[in-house]
Amino acid sequence: MAYIDDFFRALVQYSASDLHLAEGQPPKIRRHGEIVPIREELLTREEMAFMLSEICSPASWEKFESNGDLDFAYQMDEETRFRCNYLKQAHGYGAVFRLIPTKILTLDDLGVPKVIKEFGDMRGGIVLVTGPTGSGKSTTLAALIDYINTNHGRHIVTIEEPIEFVHRNKLSIITQREVPEHTPDFSAGLRAALREDADIVLVGEMRDLETIQLALTAAETGLLVFGTLHTNNARKTVDRMIDAFPADQQAQVRTMLASSLRGVVAQLLLKKADGSGRIAVNEILKVNPAVSAIIREGATQKLQDVIVSGKSEGMQFMDDAIWARLLDGTISPHEAYMKAIDKNRFKGALPPEEADLANASGG
Repeated sequence: MAYIDDFFRALVQYSASDLHLAEGQPPKIRRHGEIVPIREELLTREEMAFMLSEICSPASWEKFESNGDLDFAYQMDEETRFRCNYLKQAHGYGAVFRLIPTKILTLDDLGVPKVIKEFGDMRGGIVLVTGPTGSGKSTTLAALIDYINTNHGRHIVTIEEPIEFVHRNKLSIITQREVPEHTPDFSAGLRAALREDADIVLVGEMRDLETIQLALTAAETGLLVFGTLHTNNARKTVDRMIDAFPADQQAQVRTMLASSLRGVVAQLLLKKADGSGRIAVNEILKVNPAVSAIIREGATQKLQDVIVSGKSEGMQFMDDAIWARLLDGTISPHEAYMKAIDKNRFKGALPPEEADLANASGG
């Protein structure tokens, strides 16, 4: 048993999502979105060095000492697995640990819109699952991969940094590869997947031009590609994909994206009004001829109207999803206002004193 396991057990006991350790600070956890300390005593350099070096390999510790960053996964027991990030900061060593549930929840368990299953039934193209850090993108993608694994015989290759959810083969064959243990980076892993008789590729993060370019090419050649981006809605996602390329290539990329994009699932986590945790809300874009034409033209400001009018096809606009959760009392007016895109729509639901503040700040 590792020394750090006591902190991890506290995190599980308090139903928290993350453990934050920093030299010169007390250990803290993130619970329902808020960061709170779990002891008063400050972490010393000796304590940090001992517990961080204990759960990674000597080679990885050496790499962290020279580079100042390290990502890996640590399994405490059969039920408890963590995504680990080590860093050096102004006051010395630091680390953040995200609890990864070992049980993969289904799409039905998560309560996400049923239309998301349709993306798992597709035979080719690119589907983007987006949202800020900590919005549950990995959980939704794991559920989607599990849906495919349960219902289709495919070869699924995942490229992750690090591997979070561990999948067991059901109807499909799942090959999970970790950056940099099994492949140097996302683009190298994606390039290799084209030679590995893959039907589906999950790219943990599309963070550079080469990876985005390869993902679009793979989708055009008939693979179904799932990728993630740190964008809050469908319009920003399309813009980010195109803006990643130099100006002289953007017209060509719009054409590629118009033909290969199948959908965007944007996700936010909102605090529940009763304080019992958080709930996911989604914006859903399904690509139809109208959406393809908009992408080709570069007129992404028109996407909102298509999403709002595409309700019968399963599309959903983010503010409408937030509004529905406000109406059924799941979230507070303040939380709805803070997360909404069009603040004015939600201002009327705020208590008078908060509405006055919002008006004063121009929100």
